[in-house]
Amino acid sequence: MMGQLGGRVWVVPGGHIPLDSNGPEPEFTSYDKICVLNTTDAEARLTLTFYYEDAEPVGPYHFAVGPRRIRHIRVNDLIDPEAVRLDRPYGCVLHSPVPVVVQFLRQDTRLSGTVTLTGTMAHPAG
Repeated sequence: MMGQLGGRVWVVPGGHIPLDSNGPEPEFTSYDKICVLNTTDAEARLTLTFYYEDAEPVGPYHFAVGPRRIRHIRVNDLIDPEAVRLDRPYGCVLHSPVPVVVQFLRQDTRLSGTVTLTGTMAHPAG
């Protein structure tokens, strides 16, 4: 057993899904992705809430990550309770009942012939 790594509250303040993409879909679609690692022996039942500059928060979005598993959540695919807004800055807060580790990824294909991948750790809070 690896033990409990991570935290229960994570913050991603710099989200922004580019509206435009170049290249064949879905592999060259611009996206933001939240990657979650659960090293515990319990399922992580996650909630995500999104915040915008000029609108009320939206959420919660619900996900589960099994014990000793990972899950990649593509932000573009979130539609319930509403689709995450494209081409608008957002921040999000993830809550988990068990400690998890969270990474944020972005693929930006707006420039023709170019794929930019960016990855950063989310900020643990609380």
